[in-house]
Amino acid sequence: MPLHGTRAAALLAWVNSTRVCVDPLDDLSQLQDCSVFIRIINKIHRSEEGESVLEQPLPERISFIRGFLQKHCKHKAAAESLVPAQQLLEGEELALAKVAVLLLYHTSMSCKSPGDWNEFDYKTQVELASILKFVLDNEESLNENLETFLQRKAPLPASSASSSSSEEHSPLLSLPPKREVRFLELQRIASSSGTTKYVMLPGPPASPMGDVMQTPQFQLRRLKKQLAVERENRDELEVELAENRKLITEKEAQITMMQQRIDRLALLNEKQAADQLEPKEMEELREKNESLMLRLHEALKQCQDLKTEKGQMDRKINQLSEENGDLSFKLREIASHLVQLQEALNELSEEHNAALAQSQEKQGQLESELQAALQEKKCSEEKIEILQGKVSLLEDQLAKLGDCSTQEKGEVMGDILKLEELKQEVSSLTAKGAELQATVLRLEEEKQLRESALQTERGRFEEEKQQLGGLVANLQSSLAESHRARERLEQDLRVREAEA
Repeated sequence: MPLHGTRAAALLAWVNSTRVCVDPLDDLSQLQDCSVFIRIINKIHRSEEGESVLEQPLPERISFIRGFLQKHCKHKAAAESLVPAQQLLEGEELALAKVAVLLLYHTSMSCKSPGDWNEFDYKTQVELASILKFVLDNEESLNENLETFLQRKAPLPASSASSSSSEEHSPLLSLPPKREVRFLELQRIASSSGTTKYVMLPGPPASPMGDVMQTPQFQLRRLKKQLAVERENRDELEVELAENRKLITEKEAQITMMQQRIDRLALLNEKQAADQLEPKEMEELREKNESLMLRLHEALKQCQDLKTEKGQMDRKINQLSEENGDLSFKLREIASHLVQLQEALNELSEEHNAALAQSQEKQGQLESELQAALQEKKCSEEKIEILQGKVSLLEDQLAKLGDCSTQEKGEVMGDILKLEELKQEVSSLTAKGAELQATVLRLEEEKQLRESALQTERGRFEEEKQQLGGLVANLQSSLAESHRARERLEQDLRVREAEA
């Protein structure tokens, strides 16, 4: 079954955006030599680790790529079976698309910010956002679902149907409306992240990729990934510390052996002095003794330096362990709060949708009533004009017939009664028109009040969304600061090791 054309084009657009190719690619089959994937991996890690691999045959390149994916995917066994080496050797487009999807996911988790996606057009962003959302929702079952997701018009399981129901038409990915979060609760969560300053982000990103990357689900996954990286760094530092401790132990053993040799030489010196050795032999022994003493002092100094460094390393490791523990606790607390916030947002979304539907229904009723009242008012005004015309005509006729005979006056009396009735009807219609005018004014005022209330509620939701964005920014800043501290410690360790 062929690949989904729009989705494959979006993946190609992302690959071209990395700018690791001299000329832009226009087909997935151009990725079959795997050199582009290796360059993307080098760019992600800001290193030249894979430069030498580019000179190797295709099987070694594939092994390097699969090793990278196995290391950075959530389940190594799943990554190994997700992209079989044989399919990559044969240049299957489905396997190439899988590698592109996994690298897109890792890149967005590692170094991409919402603003970096603005170089793509809106349609491409929608497809990339749907791919990223699919991997987030199906991370536990990528082996079963990713192939179906990448192929054209294939049914998906229920677990992933929600994330790919808009594949063919590419509608906007929408986020649920934000529930009102009280300021005190936000402040308490921000304090738990290790910073007391509350920073507000600018408005929400105006792009589908930005919307996905600002969701609590994505932010929590990114925090967990960063914490895993920090734990790996700590493990590496502990290994280096163990090696330094081993080196100190070896130096101490060498010092002990040298001290024993010095003691033996001192005893020999005393014995030879007692035996009245020749001056030349005594001078040689003295020189050897002084040389060994110098070496002993140097070794003792080096051992002392290593012990001092070991003490500093122990303190830094203890501090690092405490920070890691604090970070783990904060991450669990943040995850709990994010889950609570997500549940609250889901509840408010349902309430807001219901209220919005009810408000729209009421708005429609008001519009209908207003139109009916305006139509009835218009009809009444037309009737009043007609009746007033008749009244004016009858009054003119009565004025002309004022001097007629009695019989004619009797006939005129009937017109006068007819005239009085018309005046009463005009008065009645005028009063009704005034009532309709009041009704129209009331309906228009009620319509304006409802529109103002809806506008106020939208503003409140927007403000709460920005507050939640500020909270996520604080958490990311805290993790970044911890990561920089670990980098400084790692650099110090390398300097100490080089000096030793």
